[in-house]
Amino acid sequence: MGVGIFNFIVVVFSFLFVDLFDTLGTLIGVATKADMLDEEGKLPAIRPALLSDAVATASGAVFGTSTTTTFVESAAGVGAGGRTGLTALTTAVLFLLSTLLAPIFVAIPSFATAPALIMVGFLMFSGITDLKMDEENYTSAIPAYICIFSMPLFYSISEGISLGVISYVIINLCTGNAKKINPIMYVLSVLFILKYLFL
Repeated sequence: MGVGIFNFIVVVFSFLFVDLFDTLGTLIGVATKADMLDEEGKLPAIRPALLSDAVATASGAVFGTSTTTTFVESAAGVGAGGRTGLTALTTAVLFLLSTLLAPIFVAIPSFATAPALIMVGFLMFSGITDLKMDEENYTSAIPAYICIFSMPLFYSISEGISLGVISYVIINLCTGNAKKINPIMYVLSVLFILKYLFL
């Protein structure tokens, strides 16, 4: 009662944006690595994937755990050959077994895991070779690079996507390619700009 309906809507809207676009970016990135996209670059079975992520996120919040959601680090597992649910089940079983050895793992300093994280970063970054930086693709490639540089700077996939969407719309409008922009992109760019102005 003390929060107020407007502030509550703003909080819900913020969580929706962060979770939705983090999940979308992660799903597309991992699906690209797994070669699961169709000819148009779309993920055919994205609806059940988003639904399972939403259920997991809500369930995790109810039980008070850290966020149970898709993580872009899964691209490393896909790059190593894991493309089915069996990979996830194996990982879950190994995590359960590792709880017995938790005191040993706690003794390992955090910098000892840096080489593994660097390799994960390389595996995740390999998709950059698909970007075509030529005269015909500048209006798409520049926003993609803005996404790439924004994500580590803001420590958020959703921030990178939002800046990429805004820059995509602005660059295409300024270069006279307004017909190339999907109407949904206009709506998203306005919503993202409003997010930066009011949140």
